[in-house]
Amino acid sequence: MQKQIKHLYIPADKTRITQMISNLLNNAIKFTEEGIIKILIEKKSEEQKAVISIMDTGSDVDSSIVHHLFSKFITKSKGGTGLGLYISRDIIEAHGKKIWAKNNKVGNGSTFSFNLPLLLK
Repeated sequence: MQKQIKHLYIPADKTRITQMISNLLNNAIKFTEEGIIKILIEKKSEEQKAVISIMDTGSDVDSSIVHHLFSKFITKSKGGTGLGLYISRDIIEAHGKKIWAKNNKVGNGSTFSFNLPLLLK
């Protein structure tokens, strides 16, 4: 059984992080016609960071774009601009951290993860 975390203090730009999480969730919803979407938060006290992951059971990230996924105008979605993940990467990098994606090892879908600095109290 996982221990629930009640409060994490993350020194970050609330508006920009909200924009980024909203973008990742919208992508997960767009590419998951059936299945589930999970949000996982892992506290890494020894590294003073939190790792947030959004996992879905929708379609995998297309192998032809996986290495350029966070670049401008890279998309396989209908109607997408290819800017959402690029902007998300810029937001995270402005906080001195990183964002990454991978296809799930078991089943369909993908997981987008990012880390943020953690303020330890």
